[in-house]
Amino acid sequence: MSKQAYTFRLYPTRKQAQALQWTLDRCRELYNAALQERRDAYRMCGTSITYYDQANQLPEIKQIREEYQAIHSQVLQDVLRRVKKAFDAFFRRGTNAEEPGYPRFQGKNRYDSFCYPQGGYSLTADHRVCLSKIGSISGTRLRSPGALALGSRHMFTSYR
Repeated sequence: MSKQAYTFRLYPTRKQAQALQWTLDRCRELYNAALQERRDAYRMCGTSITYYDQANQLPEIKQIREEYQAIHSQVLQDVLRRVKKAFDAFFRRGTNAEEPGYPRFQGKNRYDSFCYPQGGYSLTADHRVCLSKIGSISGTRLRSPGALALGSRHMFTSYR
């Protein structure tokens, strides 16, 4: 099954742009915290933390840090998958005798997207993208590869 994608240029209002940037900043904070947690656990105890360990902590994190309640849960889970992917690539390069390159902490200019992997968004007929907990954003479709097959897995990624 081939993947098909629509590319939109979004035109958010100032309030929506601030909400998108705020979400991006919270995702970056979670990424850096997850990376720090994995690094500290290995340095102090010699144990590794998995994606599932960190994903199971998300409800507690949302209770402690209430600002994370304003972000769709799958977006937060995808942030943790990025950390997992970074570590998987690090260990793969280490076993293949390549230059490993430990996963980096992401600064404001290096972390520039967040993703709704399965749901939490919808596309309307008038070319608006409705993002869960952010709102409906107008946009223009830039590229149209054809109709997506019904039942196929969809993903929405927002780039700065």
